[in-house]
Amino acid sequence: MTSSSSSAPSSVPGAPSDAAPTATPEPGGTAAATVRTGRDVVVGVLAVQGDVREHIATIESLGGRAVPVRRAAELAAIDGLILPGGESTTMDKLTRTFGLAGPLRELIAGGLPVYGSCAGMILLSDVIADPATDRNGDPQQTFGGLDMVVRRNAFGRQRESFETDLAFAGLATTGPVPGDDPVRAVFIRAPWVEKVGADVEVLAQVPAAETPQAGPSDGVPGSDQGSAPGGPGADLEPVARIVAVRSGNLLATSFHPEVTGERRVHELFIRMIRGEA
Repeated sequence: MTSSSSSAPSSVPGAPSDAAPTATPEPGGTAAATVRTGRDVVVGVLAVQGDVREHIATIESLGGRAVPVRRAAELAAIDGLILPGGESTTMDKLTRTFGLAGPLRELIAGGLPVYGSCAGMILLSDVIADPATDRNGDPQQTFGGLDMVVRRNAFGRQRESFETDLAFAGLATTGPVPGDDPVRAVFIRAPWVEKVGADVEVLAQVPAAETPQAGPSDGVPGSDQGSAPGGPGADLEPVARIVAVRSGNLLATSFHPEVTGERRVHELFIRMIRGEA
């Protein structure tokens, strides 16, 4: 999407102030801090907009603690952060307004484990092929960290939302679900990745037969090619589209595992925080 479904809740639950952990990890040293203190993993979910509740519920179902993050001061109490699906342009504006954008960029550059789904994938990308612009003509900003080019709304509008089963590398057996079982992926106005750098690992792709008939834009910002089904480039042969990536402590998917009951992607993220994956 620019990212998530229009039906995704925009309000988020508050976290009781007395629920804060007694030990505070050093930013960017989250896995080591967790081992030193012996406490459970605490995952923050950026809570300025988007499907926050679903991510919190998924993390808690795996035995972790999840807390909404709305202020920069709350970042010190987390071991990792989820950037949820929603509207990437709105998240960009609100994080800058609330003074979160700068601290988030610093923590991501410093090694904080972060998982971005849909809009979150856009916010983690170094380059947006088709950025939205504000009234002054300035393009939307990202937090960066992933050496890749993404295209917003690449799979089409709301009516082109779809589900499919994907092979996904690096997952572990979680509960009764084997790690090598396909992931049921939900795409809602979803982005795709058009280009990755050498340090970015591709974890999942939508096969060419299931993608819109549009060719890659070759990663040139502002290019219209491949922007939507039936748009410019629609006469070209379809190609497989990258929809899940990892680089170091950063993980991103263009789909929403949190809305289907799929827990293995979040389990992978928790293992990344603990230094186990």
